[in-house]
Amino acid sequence: MNIPNLLDQIPFVFVILACLTLGLAPFLPEPHLWEKLKMLSAGTLTKPIDIFDLFWHAWPWLLLLAKLIRMALTR
Repeated sequence: MNIPNLLDQIPFVFVILACLTLGLAPFLPEPHLWEKLKMLSAGTLTKPIDIFDLFWHAWPWLLLLAKLIRMALTR
């Protein structure tokens, strides 16, 4: 199975829900992803746990981006 076919098989609703829950959790005081992106831009994202945390909260958004690009290219 190749990657484009795999992207087509993942329901869009699942990706949106993953972005809104895991991608933005915890919601207060600010989403973890936003905090980690600020750390990355400031150059303070050095601990392995913080790098893993960035990946963990970013993968739903990266999946959404990949699905949107795939949809745009196949139309």
